[in-house]
Amino acid sequence: MQDHLAQIPSRIKELREIMEISAIDMATDIDIPFETYSRYESGELDIPISVLYKISHRLGTDTTVLLTGEDPRMDTASVCRGGKGVEVERYPGYEYSSLAYNFKNRTMEPLLVYLDPNKAAAAPVTHSGQEFNFVVEGVVKVTVNKREYILEAGDSIYFSALLPHAQSAVKAPSKFITIIQE
Repeated sequence: MQDHLAQIPSRIKELREIMEISAIDMATDIDIPFETYSRYESGELDIPISVLYKISHRLGTDTTVLLTGEDPRMDTASVCRGGKGVEVERYPGYEYSSLAYNFKNRTMEPLLVYLDPNKAAAAPVTHSGQEFNFVVEGVVKVTVNKREYILEAGDSIYFSALLPHAQSAVKAPSKFITIIQE
């Protein structure tokens, strides 16, 4: 699966070049420093999922194309069987699995997130839109704008993703579903 993730930067570069967009213009258009963008496109840095959304929007393509190299095919319903989501490991401390990668023109992104308490905690992030988290397994600490919430299986939280936020497992590996609307 790591080979799959390593292909994302090359897909981005290829599409950008086909569209005759310079790397400097792309960085400007998605509002990140050129040096950071360059490190994303070279594969030196993992690309945050929120940045993948911005890049796919700028390239006029679906995020699934960047993730898998294929166009999503479904427009009425898309089923994702257990354990069959597309892996997206984009922020240190989180392991994502995209659950609706095969649905065309998504307006939100549902992801299954795995947290390992033995890995370094993720730094707080911000992105546009809103976010919903539903704990499936374990106990998750969700920090939103410096306030901490301890959520157990069955608990959920909805918040503005413009606020700095982070999630971490409490004591044991945990899983939660996040739905991000940009």
